[in-house]
Amino acid sequence: MFTNKSIFITGGTGSWGHELVRQMLEKDPKEIVIFSRNETSQVAMKREYEDPRLHFVIGDIRDREALVSASAGADYIYHLAALKHVPVCEEQPYEAIKTNIIGTQNVIEAAIENKVKKVMYISTDKASNPSNLYGMTKAVGEKLIIQANLLKSQTRFACVRGGNVLGTNGSVIHLFLKQIRTENRVGITDRRMTRFFLTLEDAIGLLFKATEDSLGGETFVLLMPTCRIIDLAEVLIEALGKPNVRIEETGIRPGEKIHEILYSEFESRSTVVYDQQYLVVLPSLDIPGVKEHYRHCPQVNEAVYSSADLLMTKDDIRKMLVKGRFLP
Repeated sequence: MFTNKSIFITGGTGSWGHELVRQMLEKDPKEIVIFSRNETSQVAMKREYEDPRLHFVIGDIRDREALVSASAGADYIYHLAALKHVPVCEEQPYEAIKTNIIGTQNVIEAAIENKVKKVMYISTDKASNPSNLYGMTKAVGEKLIIQANLLKSQTRFACVRGGNVLGTNGSVIHLFLKQIRTENRVGITDRRMTRFFLTLEDAIGLLFKATEDSLGGETFVLLMPTCRIIDLAEVLIEALGKPNVRIEETGIRPGEKIHEILYSEFESRSTVVYDQQYLVVLPSLDIPGVKEHYRHCPQVNEAVYSSADLLMTKDDIRKMLVKGRFLP
């Protein structure tokens, strides 16, 4: 699928981008273009890979002209760039809107202008029934991407929605490990809190599957295991073997939920079981051929898919951390 193709990645110097590039290089592309605004991260990534197929362009998705120029000739676009931290988006809403919404609009327009084959938008569980500005901007981004399939172009657009990916920048894993090692404490916002988790390697593998299988107009939802954050912290404390580590409850931050959901009650009416790895939220818009394509797939039974359900045991959490190479 990707042999001798040009791949364009927005925000490609982050954790998702690193793993996407690592796996993509094995698929024999002609070139991979990383479009991001962090010069230092680009230089470090270039030195890390030292692959002539990898090219770097300094730019911001807020700059439509730069985006159009940089993505010329691309076959596939992976739109990873976003402001992702909930407190940052709450405190600076204008910046979140300019990057996560206007920037996504620019990606859509650049893709259409350059006749890109397909655009994959990386979304989040926080876009489902959002309670904070970050989730709201990603929900709007999903709507823009889905509607783009009706803009009378040959470019197809689809979304992938997932939860927390282990080891990404700002991950709670890194924070907990640092707190245990240097402060002999772990700060948890609420002891009841649960979240979806998946290893980065698995997340990118599923992203490739969605790229290949999507028609355009769907939102692919990754089926992800869930755990209590306090159980995750206790597993890390036990694994590091440090005595007398305190667990402190710090209080929920603005816009934060106790539990996340991967699809809402409203979305459940149009969500189908695609296979053992994916659910698919079908578009509410009438995009030709999409609903017919998934007619054989059964509708989901649950009104919502919550991180409070089907929780991992501590042993399951430990195995997940070993698989993600956080524990030996």
